[in-house]
Amino acid sequence: MASVNVNTPIGPLWFAASEVGLRRVSFGEGEVVAGSVGARELLGVVRGQLEEYFGGGRRVFEVPLDWGLSEGWALEVRRVLWEKVGYGDTVSYGELAALAGRPDGARAVGGIMAGNPIPVVVPCHRVIAADGGIGGFAGSGGTQVETKRRLLTMEGAMPPTLFDL
Repeated sequence: MASVNVNTPIGPLWFAASEVGLRRVSFGEGEVVAGSVGARELLGVVRGQLEEYFGGGRRVFEVPLDWGLSEGWALEVRRVLWEKVGYGDTVSYGELAALAGRPDGARAVGGIMAGNPIPVVVPCHRVIAADGGIGGFAGSGGTQVETKRRLLTMEGAMPPTLFDL
């Protein structure tokens, strides 16, 4: 396992990769571990794609993911989100539950998104409330709705506020 800290427009992020793929993204800084050559190379690719994403030039992350921190229905929900909800799009918690095979699972999807081990890359920020409200967003040890709003605004899914101008 290798890890790196990256400064971004939404604050510092910590990335960890295994030989299989990107395994973890956390808000804030974490311990930097050299790890294997393959994992370090993958983190270099992730860093480059992240810079392109925040620069407006990338809409899809094209890196292998290590889903080892997800299992069961949580894994299915996160995979469906990764595969079906693209840049600039949003989906409600209930819609995502239905796409993952459980139309009555909206509340569970909220918890699954809060526990997403690969936020930003597996875009849990694109999951919103059924009424169009922004919903919640976990990160940095608590709710970070402003970070979610900034990501959705950057992707064009929400209009900018006066603070963005």
